[in-house]
Amino acid sequence: QVQLVESGGGLVQAGGSLRLSCAASGRTFSTYYMGWFRQAPGKEREFVASISRYVGSTSYENAVKGRFTISRDNAKNTLYLQMNNLKPEDTAVYYCAADADRMVVRGSRPPNWGQGTQVTVSS
Repeated sequence: QVQLVESGGGLVQAGGSLRLSCAASGRTFSTYYMGWFRQAPGKEREFVASISRYVGSTSYENAVKGRFTISRDNAKNTLYLQMNNLKPEDTAVYYCAADADRMVVRGSRPPNWGQGTQVTVSS
């Protein structure tokens, strides 16, 4: 099992930037496929971005392509989400997730989740 703790959320104006971090502990971080999801009030949790283990191939939800960048530092056991040009519709609780067996994609349900970090974008 892996334990995940997100940080870096906050309040930012539209057009601003934030970098989220997800610190992992437990089983070797580098062996996990990782992803970011978000959940806005009254909406279902949705896929944001993912990154494969080892090679670091990435995938993004269309609404964040060109604005968000997912990355990982296996030496620091940390996953990142750099978010630029933020929009009010990006307001949500952001969760990191880990799957030991398969790539995280839209619709997947990874078995390991963090507690979430709130991102609020004001207009």
